[in-house]
Amino acid sequence: MMQNIYIIGIGLIGGSLALDIKRKRPEAIIHGIDNSEDHLNQALELNIIDEKAALDDLEKADLVILSIPVDASVELLPRVLDRISDFGLVVDVGSTKLDICEIVKEHPKRRNFLAMHPIAGTEFSGPKAAIPDLFQHKTNIVCEVEKTAFKLQEKALNLFSEIGMRMRYMNPESHDKHIAYMSHLSHISSFMLGKTVIEKEKNERDIFDMAGSGFESTVRLAKSSPAMWTPIFKQNKENVIETLEDYIANLTQFKEMMEKDDFDGVYNEMKDTNYIKQILNGIS
Repeated sequence: MMQNIYIIGIGLIGGSLALDIKRKRPEAIIHGIDNSEDHLNQALELNIIDEKAALDDLEKADLVILSIPVDASVELLPRVLDRISDFGLVVDVGSTKLDICEIVKEHPKRRNFLAMHPIAGTEFSGPKAAIPDLFQHKTNIVCEVEKTAFKLQEKALNLFSEIGMRMRYMNPESHDKHIAYMSHLSHISSFMLGKTVIEKEKNERDIFDMAGSGFESTVRLAKSSPAMWTPIFKQNKENVIETLEDYIANLTQFKEMMEKDDFDGVYNEMKDTNYIKQILNGIS
């Protein structure tokens, strides 16, 4: 029974996990740890957590969820593992997995750690961004599951399945390579589209009057937290650069076709890419 649950980082992911766990496991006590006293107070007011806690309390934990920026996770995880009992489990929910797995590969309590990445979220952050059912029908990538004690992983994965996640298993290297294409590149694209339009808007003040739903949906991710995403890009630098090279090559090719008035080529590029509808329909 995972009754004493400690969440380190009460933001969108940590807070949403707390809401869903409280609903599925009403007997659980959710303890919150956060550098921001304001975040902890908000989380209490919103009934996301039951009480505040500190790192020294972790010896009582059945489950610890590490939901902080990935650079902070790499620094903090060994210290968290030092504090938990032999019967406690620590999971992290970061968007990069190789560095976090490397930092604890020789830790005496490596069997008490489960590396995972629930692929869910919005562009908002902080406790007020937490929403119920965020993880319904969402994929949870689990890495190096064989290195986690079976009874501990079983309890955690059952809990995460209950709140709607679909488990997929992958090694950390593959995860980081694939997520660079499926998530990290889309965030960079959104940020740079927003930058391009903001720079244009300096000279054409009414440009945002023309913003429609297409622009809004494409630039939505540019509202994401730079404090969260800069460490992700840093940890996954090589894979992100590779995706950018591929993306820039496709943009350059598209521009060159237009310069040559090759609009048959433009049409075919878009028509071929329409195949993505079938792919996305198959996984939704």
